[in-house]
Amino acid sequence: MDGVPDGVPRVPEQRRPDSTPSSPESAMTAGAERPTRSATLRFSVLGPVRAWRGDEPVATGSPQQRALLAALLLREGRTATAAELIDALWGEEPPSQALAAVRTYASRLRKVLDPGGEGRRSGGTGATGPAALVSESGGYAVRGLAEGALDLTVAQDLATAAEKARSAGDLCHARATLRRALALWDGETLAGLPGPYAEAQRVRLEEWRLQLLESRLDMDLEQGCHAEAVSELTALTAAHPLRERLRELLMLALYRSGRQAEALAVYADTRRLLADELGVDPRPGLSELQQRILKADPALAEPSSPAPEPASAPVRPAQLPATVPDFTGRSAFVRELGGILASAEGRVMAVSALAGIGGVGKTTLAVHVAHQARAAFPDGQLYVDLQGAGARAADPEAVLGSFLRALGTADSAIPDSLEERAALYRSVLAGRRVLVLLDNARDAAQVRPLLPGTDGCAALVTSRVRMVDLAGAHLIDLDVMSPDEALALFTRIVGEERVASERKAALDVVAACGFLPLAIRIAASRLAARRTWTVSVLAAKLADERRRLDELQAGDLAVKATFELGYGQLEPAQARAFRLLGLADGPDISLAAAAAVLDLPVEDTEDLLESLVDTSLLESAASGRYRFHDLVRLYARACAERDELPPSERWSALSRLLDFYLASAAGVYAIERPGDRLVDHLEPTAYPGLRFDNRHAAQDWLYAEAMCLLACARQSAGQPETLPRAIDMLWAAHDLSESGANSREYEATAEALVGAARSHGLGRAEARALMTLVNVHHVGGRFERAEEEAERAIRLAQESDDLLPVCWARNARGIIALYQNRHTDGEEHLSRAIEHFRALGDRPGEAAALCNLSRIHLATGRTRSAVALAQEGIDIYDAMGNSMRGANARYALGLALTQSGKLDEAAGRLQEALEVFRDSRQRLWEGMSLFRLAEVDLAARRAARAAANAEIALTVLRGIGGEWRRGNVLTVLGRALSGIGQTGRAQVCWQEAAGIYEELGSPEAADVRALLSPVQAA
Repeated sequence: MDGVPDGVPRVPEQRRPDSTPSSPESAMTAGAERPTRSATLRFSVLGPVRAWRGDEPVATGSPQQRALLAALLLREGRTATAAELIDALWGEEPPSQALAAVRTYASRLRKVLDPGGEGRRSGGTGATGPAALVSESGGYAVRGLAEGALDLTVAQDLATAAEKARSAGDLCHARATLRRALALWDGETLAGLPGPYAEAQRVRLEEWRLQLLESRLDMDLEQGCHAEAVSELTALTAAHPLRERLRELLMLALYRSGRQAEALAVYADTRRLLADELGVDPRPGLSELQQRILKADPALAEPSSPAPEPASAPVRPAQLPATVPDFTGRSAFVRELGGILASAEGRVMAVSALAGIGGVGKTTLAVHVAHQARAAFPDGQLYVDLQGAGARAADPEAVLGSFLRALGTADSAIPDSLEERAALYRSVLAGRRVLVLLDNARDAAQVRPLLPGTDGCAALVTSRVRMVDLAGAHLIDLDVMSPDEALALFTRIVGEERVASERKAALDVVAACGFLPLAIRIAASRLAARRTWTVSVLAAKLADERRRLDELQAGDLAVKATFELGYGQLEPAQARAFRLLGLADGPDISLAAAAAVLDLPVEDTEDLLESLVDTSLLESAASGRYRFHDLVRLYARACAERDELPPSERWSALSRLLDFYLASAAGVYAIERPGDRLVDHLEPTAYPGLRFDNRHAAQDWLYAEAMCLLACARQSAGQPETLPRAIDMLWAAHDLSESGANSREYEATAEALVGAARSHGLGRAEARALMTLVNVHHVGGRFERAEEEAERAIRLAQESDDLLPVCWARNARGIIALYQNRHTDGEEHLSRAIEHFRALGDRPGEAAALCNLSRIHLATGRTRSAVALAQEGIDIYDAMGNSMRGANARYALGLALTQSGKLDEAAGRLQEALEVFRDSRQRLWEGMSLFRLAEVDLAARRAARAAANAEIALTVLRGIGGEWRRGNVLTVLGRALSGIGQTGRAQVCWQEAAGIYEELGSPEAADVRALLSPVQAA
């Protein structure tokens, strides 16, 4: 199949472009800049029939005149006789003056399309002149169209190109090309045109569009985009209920989304519909799919996670660390590994695992070989330090998230579980040739989820342990260097001239280093930096065992000795930086944060850190970010804890870091929420934070620093002096709990800080920490726990005369009471919250409570006042320029307007809120806005649109929002599916929702069971 339905006219081969246009827009305007007297004409038939000259619309006349133009355009340069045109416009019953009418329409169109008559003056063919309607052999034709001037021909070219790309295995390009083709449709084809010809073409082109759509959806599923496809397929099956291919795709998408019962329900719904409407059974393909689902056919399960393609070219990560310019020796290993990587093409996967003690040069060798093999992996190289030698090895789930982002996957499309992320990772890599370097692995279990597993990809793994249980891996044991290799490495760093005159001393140096490459590199680098030293001086220093702490031997002690050697050669400022930076928890540290730790200007800090990078005691993780190897960090801390760094200096360094994070997080909060008084009530800081130019820069910083910020908060929990600031930092950064990106880490940190404040007897700090935990439980749908924590927060805050937590705890208890149908309690809490906020002069807080009170009024039937309260909240937020919280107010107003029956207004406010939430990365509220839009659609009897919005809401809320909210969305989805005749799927959704509510003890369970009763009775 070439992507074009039978009967759709094709462009004559001699007039088709040699290659696919780069975009539909560029194709449609390909001739707009040619040096002609008049701008090029463009036409569209995939929608209303329209014409443009350049960018200016051209009037095409009455419906019959446009129908004549369409009939000529669809013949693509071929002549249509007058009789054919009469038949096309009127069919078997033309008017008596049909021929005259055709001539009139043709004359008018000729004047409109070619007002200067250039087409006629060029001989009537249009070969060298602009487009024109010409008379020929008693008929008419449109000639001289520029390449790509008709949207249909552009769509045909794109469809052909997509089919070729798919046949070549390039699904990303094929999908993107089909999306461009489908985007050319603008509503109903040939909209509003009369006549049998227009109707026949309309049917034919709509069938073609559906074929293209099915092809694109099929590729979506091939690449694992099943979660997103469910929403689109639900709407399509509602619009085309008898189209079995769409039903088949929907079944597969549901099954791969873990919704097997719904997938089988689709088959049951389809079978019933076909029997009722057509008296036939489903076609064999649909029945076969049902049986495969019943048997849980493993071949159906992959891919099982979404793999969104990049907007343009696929992202090609280049994450390999820089190779050392003085790489020496290891030639046999280089050849062995290079040969394995070169053989990756045509194999499922090539895996090589390098094992050896710390400092033996595993990473250096792996990076060197990886750089040599880059040409064999044109789709990119991924790198991660798995920190396997430390106490907290990298979590494969977090690593997969980082890899997926590097490969172009949006945060919102990254699933939560390890299994789903691993499946998505393999799906994204399908068809690509990528090299993955997994450095410093703990064991095979940590590595397995990170292996590509696809043809053409390869993985290099380094570890201290020999991975005999890593199936299919080529194992290499890397020992220390030979004396010759060690001396060669030393010589390349120090210089031939200095070593040649003291060869014996140089041999003593590398021997003292245990022939460990890391130790040799550190020693040689120190010597190279000190021109006044001789090799003999360095050898004498190494001969002193007191300077090495332990004898040089295999294992960690050997590595520690090399660290001691390097540390002993640092200048005082470097040594201080090394010790202090080692104190900070977190996976890495930014330059600005490091400057806070060191209490130095950023420029001086960068010079110091780069000098430490030169000594191999610090790594450059990325531009402006640094990290320690886990063993080096332990050594740095050991140095800091010795007598040379007083406890007061260590405490001051961490205190400055905490100040930096708190002040910066407060800056993010302030720029996102203008006028919010929280920032005025936070603990004071002695060290400044960053200043942000705009909201997006502030958000970027917060999410980039999330893991470091949370680590700092946990680290500060042990000291009563720093704990209050850590808690306030967590409160100011509570967007991290609502975004879904860092929810688990945020919750663990909040729990730790609450426990620490309680153990230290800090009531005021505990009240504030409890507020962060209240928010966590509220977001997670754990309302009883949230209520308990909020109640305790109020009591503690009142005892310490801290009004701000009282305000927000009252507000939280009010909305929780709403969810639990305790409306009187909810109104009391919110009314008191409003009073407290007004007492503080906190207008945004007041607006939040007003919007929540609006929902209480709405739940108790006071619709008019609910609208007024929500509008009052909007007015406050808008006056302060607080767009993000203004979105929450519009959300509340949308609910009130929905219940008031003002559905168009409600949809407008909810859509406004949705756009802000998406822009602000607020996944929870993005999903809830989609859910509320589905409710509006249901009320407006737009069941198909309701189902689509509810499906998207389920996808967005995956892993966030808690089971109660999921139950709400499933209930609405069931109602929508029932409205489009998919009653089997509706029943499955309601059954799942009822199970959720019953497990939570929620009163909604009875309502959902009531929905199920008629279905069960039937």
